[in-house]
Amino acid sequence: MRTGESVLGEADMSLIHALQIRPRASWTQLSAVLGSGPDTLARRWEHLTSGGYAWTSMLIARRGTEAALYAWVELECTAGTTEATALDLSGDPGTLGVHAVTGGADLVLLLIAPDLPALDAYVTGRVRRLPGVLRARTQVVTRMHNRPYRSRVEQLSPGQARLLTEVTALERREGARARVAPQVTELDRRLVAELAGDARRSAAELARQCGTSESTVRRRLDVLSAGGALHHHCQPAPRFSGRPVWAMVTAQVAPLDEAATVAALTRVRRTQVITSVTGPHNLAVAMWLGSVEELHEITAGLVRAAPALRITGTAVSLRTYKIGAQVLGDDGRRTHHVKPDA
Repeated sequence: MRTGESVLGEADMSLIHALQIRPRASWTQLSAVLGSGPDTLARRWEHLTSGGYAWTSMLIARRGTEAALYAWVELECTAGTTEATALDLSGDPGTLGVHAVTGGADLVLLLIAPDLPALDAYVTGRVRRLPGVLRARTQVVTRMHNRPYRSRVEQLSPGQARLLTEVTALERREGARARVAPQVTELDRRLVAELAGDARRSAAELARQCGTSESTVRRRLDVLSAGGALHHHCQPAPRFSGRPVWAMVTAQVAPLDEAATVAALTRVRRTQVITSVTGPHNLAVAMWLGSVEELHEITAGLVRAAPALRITGTAVSLRTYKIGAQVLGDDGRRTHHVKPDA
């Protein structure tokens, strides 16, 4: 397979794009936009998910008024231990990204924690004690400018996307009027733990699994969604999406220029995760590219879009082991998910 070549068909990518906009829409609702029958869509999605070619997942983004804490961690490993270390860390609930990379580090992790003490406990008590880890450099994310692993595949026509987006926006406005900054309950945590592997699990299935009623499940998911407490993502396995190469660009910008720079970066199509961070540079931008060669083009594009930006470093992933809650095999397909500590 050539780098950047998608092995998923247009119908597959259209379905994934639709689910990125409306993750829990019924097959009948999606059928009206995609032009295929509900049974056909259900079978296609089953093929994609059972084969590890795509997934949909849900995680906790905030607990009441407190947003989750994120951090990038660069690891240097002893010779021959990088893969074992990556596989070990991929099984931890707090790792949302595990990438083997080029450059000054061997691995780059994206971590999520409830607060700074919990982050310190994980990095100090777990990551630094792994036998293969020589050095760990942590950069706390002071602001997540867009949610991780939520880039769109942009396969639907503008009209199709508008139909789905308008319905989603209406649902959010109606819910937001009554529900703001919900407190996350123990039941909510159990629901999210189940939805981490498949965000389309039915209310009936979730009710049986969590020992409650379907109406309670629907009500709690509505409350969490309306209050911005859920982070949903749906995506194809990168190796089969036409954008198989993960890259990180680090950069420096003057504090007074940061807001305008971030706004400009969000308009660059390839940028997926834009974060303000602590450390020697104050921005870290992650993206998926069609090829390694695109990295030069994208960095030039970032500087054109945001002239105040000064690129301080780049790294390209040699292999991605984990995205969100999903663990990827050496063939690039999803093998299983890790339940979060919701």
